[in-house]
Amino acid sequence: MRQLFRERLTLGMIVGLPLIQIILFGYAINTDVRHMAAGLVDHADTSMSRQLTGSLEASQVLDFVSRSGDVAEMLGEMRRGDLRVVLYIPADFERRLSDGDRPLAQLMVDAGDPTIISAVERLVQFLPSPRAEAGQPDMPLALRFYFNPERRSAVQIVPALVGLILNFTMIVFTAVAVVRERERGNLEFLITTPVRNYELMLGKIAPYILIGLIQVSIVYFAGTWLFRVPTMGSLLDLYIASLVFVAATLGIGLSISTFAKSQFQAIQGAIFFMLPMLLLSGFMFPFDGMPKVAQWVGLLFPITHFVEVVRGIILRGATLADLAPQMYAISGLFLVSIAIPVMRFTKRLD
Repeated sequence: MRQLFRERLTLGMIVGLPLIQIILFGYAINTDVRHMAAGLVDHADTSMSRQLTGSLEASQVLDFVSRSGDVAEMLGEMRRGDLRVVLYIPADFERRLSDGDRPLAQLMVDAGDPTIISAVERLVQFLPSPRAEAGQPDMPLALRFYFNPERRSAVQIVPALVGLILNFTMIVFTAVAVVRERERGNLEFLITTPVRNYELMLGKIAPYILIGLIQVSIVYFAGTWLFRVPTMGSLLDLYIASLVFVAATLGIGLSISTFAKSQFQAIQGAIFFMLPMLLLSGFMFPFDGMPKVAQWVGLLFPITHFVEVVRGIILRGATLADLAPQMYAISGLFLVSIAIPVMRFTKRLD
């Protein structure tokens, strides 16, 4: 027990991990989706159509951040991940309102995320209808699901599992491997070599990049074969994005290894970081439902951006150009994650 309390990192984990868990689950995690980015195509442009959009915005589930007269343009923004839902109001909206035999409008939904589907279905179910207020027979808004029309759970989950598995294995492998070399004395040899710090760090992560790409192949092809998950985008784009993501996660593992004094501490440090990564990435809980502070913290993790990238490529057929903001974010986080161990590592034994 005395030895345990002498290790400051271990003591910090004992105190910090439960605090992080209670804060994340009690404050940051919210299963109610709010303020999803939505597009609007209003060909009617009447007071009643504006009343419908106003009711949708008043629910706080949708925020109409983009408006256009072209449905194809809005679907393109959805494919890039900029929009989650598109509301299409036809030009004959007023006639539909009086007829009562057709849906008033159509909601086009990105069905690649299960939380979006459930949120939109609840919204339509409880939405006050202009037709009902006028005493007409009510007919709900028509829902059209894109990128996963059958709404299969495997299609929604398997792509994100690529990032989750890579995130766990790459961070742990790298953090433990570097600390193990220090414990075995293998780093002593590096003291006498002219290798620079950044060259050493890049050399440490190079073998694990290959391992990461192998894992991408295993998860991807297993998901495609076992769960019949279709791939709408380019496999080359998927591997390029995975390469950048693997490098970023390896940098995090290296950063942890520079603080850890033992393999046990390295594993503790990996768990300490992976818990908020998992909860704030949007994989388990809706990212749009989190408070702004929690979203800002989540954006500091490469997996948050990679989940969006891999879903975009596999489910929506997006290209790397479409996903450029997420790729820039992952690349920037890689530079930060590799800079930390380069600055902290000194060619001397602690």
